[in-house]
Amino acid sequence: MRRSLTLDPKRTALLLVDFQEEQRVVPEYTVANFAAVLANALSLLAAARDRGLPVIFAAYKRDFDKVPPRPLEHLGAGGKAAFSDKSSPLTAICRELAPRKDEPVLLKNDASAFCEGELDPILKNAATEWLIVCGVWTEACVAATVRDAIDRGIRVLLVKDACGSGTVAMHQTGILNLANRLYGGAVASTATARRLLEGDAADVWVAERPVPLLFTYHDAEALFDSL
Repeated sequence: MRRSLTLDPKRTALLLVDFQEEQRVVPEYTVANFAAVLANALSLLAAARDRGLPVIFAAYKRDFDKVPPRPLEHLGAGGKAAFSDKSSPLTAICRELAPRKDEPVLLKNDASAFCEGELDPILKNAATEWLIVCGVWTEACVAATVRDAIDRGIRVLLVKDACGSGTVAMHQTGILNLANRLYGGAVASTATARRLLEGDAADVWVAERPVPLLFTYHDAEALFDSL
């Protein structure tokens, strides 16, 4: 269902998850429509900076010295991480979104941006009620982060077209699965999220009960568009 929402800028933060160079360079891990996703994330970033909101970046950087290989973890050449190895320059945040000196960059060894324990105190110190989330991959690191935020009682505004995955289908079904259990949160487009960031009220999609979207192969795209 759709509901009008306003955001208190004093209790809202923006989180950008895993916008790293390898997402557009490494063939196996390229994000579909990445240029468009990046452009939408940049639009959100500019709006958040204009309003003085806290901005946090998370980046996957697999460091075996900090967290040794897990028992079933895939390894790459020479026993390095299969992707996002700490020695790879492609783990850098995409140049378009270059963090400012006062914007934290959280390096993580697992999917969720909460996994290293650094994000919790940042959000608590900012008295964050709403966390605007964008990033990649939708069904992996974005999903893990969203679920951990909900577990902590933080409301998530999931920006559906500022997230992405390896294919459009993976992304759309990832958003639908998150929307089905986005307790206390909402789904919005970049355009709607920008209106909220600028202080306006806007209609967003919220789940009126658990699992309201029983989607199929045939209607997933239409339901995604309706969010």
